[in-house]
Amino acid sequence: MLDRRCGAGACQARRPGDLIVYYSPTDEMGDAGKIQAFTAIGRVKAGEPYEADALRMSDGRPAARRDVEWFEAREAPIRPLVPALSFIRDKARWGAPFRFGVVRVSSADFALIAAAMGVADAIARS
Repeated sequence: MLDRRCGAGACQARRPGDLIVYYSPTDEMGDAGKIQAFTAIGRVKAGEPYEADALRMSDGRPAARRDVEWFEAREAPIRPLVPALSFIRDKARWGAPFRFGVVRVSSADFALIAAAMGVADAIARS
């Protein structure tokens, strides 16, 4: 699963044991500094979603969170992976799938991303 944010609905959709990877287009929301890389990868821990009082969604609601076991990974630029990622159907407009927040990806795509981030073995052992 790729995830940009976690409103209550998106957080409920995650279950303990789910693997999650974050794609970062820029340094900060609205920033022009481009990263365009997968920057964090982990596994959702057991437990229920909880409200993060200090964080708010764009509509003012408190953001929901789930605890995640993060793997020590390196950033993986997306451009070299685009040709092989099946969830990116239009390779010329590869950024389109990321506009929707949460994107479910195949296990093959997730494995490719994990390998590029240097954590495929750690995920397999966990």
